[in-house]
Amino acid sequence: MGVYEELVARGLIAQVTDEEEIRELVNSGKAVFYIGFDPTADSLHVGHFMALCLMKRLQMAGNKPIALIGGGTAMIGDPSGRTDMRQMMTKETIQHNVDCFKKQMSRFIDFSDDKALLVNNADWLLDLNYVDVLREVGAHFSVNRMLTAECYKQRMEKGLSFLEFNYMIMQSYDFYALYQKYGCNMQFGGDDQWSNMLGGTELIRRKLGKDAYAMTINLLLNSEGKKMGKTQSGAVWLSAEKTSPYDFYQYWRNVDDSDVVKCLKMLTFLPLEQIEELAKLEGSEINKAKEILAYELTALIHGSEEAEKAQQAARALFGSKTDTDNMPSTQLSKSDFTDGSISVLDLLRKCSLIASNGEGRRLIQQGGVSVSDEKITDVYASIPESAFEKGFVIIKKGKKVFHKAVLA
Repeated sequence: MGVYEELVARGLIAQVTDEEEIRELVNSGKAVFYIGFDPTADSLHVGHFMALCLMKRLQMAGNKPIALIGGGTAMIGDPSGRTDMRQMMTKETIQHNVDCFKKQMSRFIDFSDDKALLVNNADWLLDLNYVDVLREVGAHFSVNRMLTAECYKQRMEKGLSFLEFNYMIMQSYDFYALYQKYGCNMQFGGDDQWSNMLGGTELIRRKLGKDAYAMTINLLLNSEGKKMGKTQSGAVWLSAEKTSPYDFYQYWRNVDDSDVVKCLKMLTFLPLEQIEELAKLEGSEINKAKEILAYELTALIHGSEEAEKAQQAARALFGSKTDTDNMPSTQLSKSDFTDGSISVLDLLRKCSLIASNGEGRRLIQQGGVSVSDEKITDVYASIPESAFEKGFVIIKKGKKVFHKAVLA
């Protein structure tokens, strides 16, 4: 089975411009392909996970990845999937985010010996002359056709700015520039980027008379059709500082039963034969598959040692054992206490378990908070220093979130 056939078997491929050409290039290791990442935060998140896995798979098959950081396009913002306009960022913020991305990508992609490239489209986009772009690039785009693109439809309802309207042209120019600079013959991306990607292949054909190809991968959706990688407290990040290895593990350990096999196929590097065996598990046995999924993905992002710690901590908690060494924790100091106690709401906020007091009150009223195995029913309750006789207390939020508050 070639790598292209494996991508099909894993349910990754959504749309392709020319299947036979793409199959030949990918299977023979002759694809020089790029995937774009807009640096809108200081960490990659689960939404980027599948793209990184795809790059790793294709590089292992001998193809050359180009990770394109959108330092230029981030100054405009992608309207795809948006009902509002993205917040404008400063150059300094964008550069900081770019630096963070580089470090995280190196876990997946081998950049040594020219096996892969990491480039920033700010290097060419920020130097473009507006009149030249209108004459040399804009002349090849039909406004009527652009307005039918899926990526603009949601924004059209509230008003698409001219700034955002140019995003497709800029992304298309990226492909054109990469083709000329590095011989990049293929672009991969999420299925919501299809219109932008077609713009790039068409620009290359019109300007250079050459063929280039595009392939989209299926978005990672749960059984309800919603994007995976979101929790009540926000995105699931690949940075250990923003989402701890334990919380990352727990996210995958708690996916819906109906999503486990799909995630194993799309995100892990386990053999398909092994995944097919796991797919036969039923009832409570499915938890074995969930543990394998959580371990494999945590190891990919944080390393096997952190994955092992997260797994042991999760098993200890759900097995009612007392081992809390690897549980996510927050250090408290004496200054966090007033008259020898700390309110439960302050404690939850200190541990980043709630975003606001309002959320905390609702959680308590719904019976979703326990401290040291005692359910909290009073929104004004306080925890005395004496409760920290072991040096810590264990907070339970809902059924599956555990956190250790440690008094220094």
